[in-house]
Amino acid sequence: MTHRPQPGGAVSTTSPPRRRPAPAPRLSTTVQLVARRVHFLAGIVVAPFLAVLCLTGLVYVFSPQIHDSLYHSDLHVSQVGEVQRPLAEQIETALRAHPESTLKSVLTAPAPDRTTRVVLAVPGPAGTPDRTVFVDPYTGYLNGELTTAENRLPANTWLRKLHSNLQLGPAGRVYAELAASWLPVIAVGGLVLWFARTRRKRPWREVVFPAVKGKTGWQRLRAIHGAAGLWLTAGLLVVSVTGLAMSQFAGGRADQSVDPLHLRAPALAAAPVAVPAQAKPIGVDEAVALARTAGLSGELSVVPPVSVDSPYTVTEIAEGLPVHRTAVAIDPYTATVTERLGWGDYSLAAKLSTLGTEFHTGSLFGLANQILLAVVAVALLALVLLGYRMWWIHNPYRGRWASLPKPVWRQVPPPVLLLVFLAVAALAWVLPVFGASLVVFVVADAVLTRVARRRSGET
Repeated sequence: MTHRPQPGGAVSTTSPPRRRPAPAPRLSTTVQLVARRVHFLAGIVVAPFLAVLCLTGLVYVFSPQIHDSLYHSDLHVSQVGEVQRPLAEQIETALRAHPESTLKSVLTAPAPDRTTRVVLAVPGPAGTPDRTVFVDPYTGYLNGELTTAENRLPANTWLRKLHSNLQLGPAGRVYAELAASWLPVIAVGGLVLWFARTRRKRPWREVVFPAVKGKTGWQRLRAIHGAAGLWLTAGLLVVSVTGLAMSQFAGGRADQSVDPLHLRAPALAAAPVAVPAQAKPIGVDEAVALARTAGLSGELSVVPPVSVDSPYTVTEIAEGLPVHRTAVAIDPYTATVTERLGWGDYSLAAKLSTLGTEFHTGSLFGLANQILLAVVAVALLALVLLGYRMWWIHNPYRGRWASLPKPVWRQVPPPVLLLVFLAVAALAWVLPVFGASLVVFVVADAVLTRVARRRSGET
């Protein structure tokens, strides 16, 4: 209240004009403000993990070329002959070299100049790696042997673990899933901010392509960062989703006994077969010939019977396009196919999961797939560096927090906030690491906001 003297000595009391509450921002404005804060803060925190994923992924995607260089003598024959020796003879040669082992499977040569892989189970505790013996199918000589896991060569296994968990075991896989979970959120937030520029009547050319003419410093970097992110978004989303499908917590749910979405590839039941009296089972060569007659082609994985009443199982294992995923079970006594599974038996989710996994590992369409992933990884590294440079121009250590977006959570209308909460809760159930990290993010954001308000004297 103020006291103003009036003529004659009287004092009048007046109240100061009341401030009208600021009008609530439009929903589109609120979405942009939220997107800016999430894109900025989450980008700064998650970017180092994304950079590590890009660097390790760059090496892993070219593991086929690394294999051919490291294990050339194991994988390739010295000279292509005219006639290959029977598989049974090649298996016998491998078992003679390792009488302590038992036959687990045989991988036929994928090309005329490649060796046969005889996979042997080594005595030891559960989880003991296999021993794969490489046999020249023309001479029967042993080209070498390597310790393998799930038919993966040592370099592939090491690089795969480096990319997925930094060689830290199951606990290390959290870092990869953290980055992959937040990448779509950061990318979509960036899209919202970038397309908001069209509302300011800017030419579409400046939205789609970097408009750097006449711009310097932060504005120039933003033009490059935004346009490059626009072109890269589709690739980032595909890489992120396919990576999550292979992750420990999100993708690992598909390996549980309950699979309501049918994400897993169907497997042969391999039901027991009748054992006739004094019957002689067929050999592995006859089983492969029957599988070829049934339409299987390319590289095959042959698993021999594990007991007298078990069938042979033969599966196509060649990766890439066209898809080869047929598997058959063969009765070793009647020499007939008792069960068959093909690509048509896969559910849509299982097909997408299979193709996504091959794309993510660079094996879906060969060298072009590898180059595409390498381009995405290098471009994402460049975006990360540009983003940090943009932040550093508004260096917070110099006392300027102009680049830090203001908190906007209180400005979100309650109905919209409820919908956002429900959507985030559903996403957190699908992506547990994202959910846990989101809780930490929100709490940290609230604490920082509270501290900033106290310093500025706000209530």
